[in-house]
Amino acid sequence: MISKFDVVLFLKRLIVFTIIVSNNFLNAQRGVRIGYIDMNVILDNISEYKKSTKILDERIVQWKKEIELKKMQLSQFQNQLNSERVLLTPELIADREIEINDYANEIIALQEKRFGPNGDRIKQRKKLITPIQDQVLVIVQQIAVEKKYDFIFDRSSDIVMLYSAKNYDISDLVLKRIQIKEKIKARNEKINALKNKN
Repeated sequence: MISKFDVVLFLKRLIVFTIIVSNNFLNAQRGVRIGYIDMNVILDNISEYKKSTKILDERIVQWKKEIELKKMQLSQFQNQLNSERVLLTPELIADREIEINDYANEIIALQEKRFGPNGDRIKQRKKLITPIQDQVLVIVQQIAVEKKYDFIFDRSSDIVMLYSAKNYDISDLVLKRIQIKEKIKARNEKINALKNKN
């Protein structure tokens, strides 16, 4: 005996199956739409990205100077020990060598802290640049939905794209939308600045 529940369940499954089959049929009829962007081109044309990159580069220069100063200081310690070696007892020489090794290890730790795989450079890059990349991805998703793209690839990433026709490149469209948002933001900032003056 078949219950009402079994009939309802069968009908639901039949409807879902019909939707899937018809959707696949429609997709097969229209073909797959593919687009791509070049994230590097887009980011290089965004003023906020340029500012963030400049800030990061300035910090990297400061960190390198900091490390170089410590290396120079280490070299001075080593030269001083070498020049005083004949005057010092073996115990004092051993103590100084331990101090110099500790200082050298501090420099190595600082280099790791600044430029290691989990260092400040990587963290700062994520902090400064990730919001901009997220903005680009949101716009890419909006365009994909509006233009009914099935796939959008990033030409600058690890995915190998051996050939692509220019008509599938939506980088300019993404860049235009970002520039429009930047103009609106700048206009709003000017309006707020004028309001605050009065």
